[in-house]
Amino acid sequence: MSFLQALHHVAIICADYERSKRFYTETLGLTVVQETYRAERQSYKLDLAVNGHYQIELFSFPNPPARPSRPEALGLRHLAFAVTDIDAAIADLNSKGVETEPVRTDELTGKRFTFFADPDGLPLELYAA
Repeated sequence: MSFLQALHHVAIICADYERSKRFYTETLGLTVVQETYRAERQSYKLDLAVNGHYQIELFSFPNPPARPSRPEALGLRHLAFAVTDIDAAIADLNSKGVETEPVRTDELTGKRFTFFADPDGLPLELYAA
């Protein structure tokens, strides 16, 4: 039996804090739980909620090193969001200037999904619930 209870949070380091904050709150509609500036680290930490669940931590750091973030790069592959109406979600993103890939169907589940990117190119996915 696993001692793990749930996914607590996902941490994302961004290149431009204000740009990423607008993207995750205004474009994706995540809710700000708490915003903290840590002067000693010259760093912001923004706690975000997805529909009241699964907190995302958005960090800024001075001059963070670049890391490959394409879907097939070593490491975290992508962050997926469940949606009830994938077509409406895609239309909403597109109306806000966010490009999405063509919709594909998961051959194992039969569910539809698509990818898009955050301002730093982090792969994000919409997955039909």
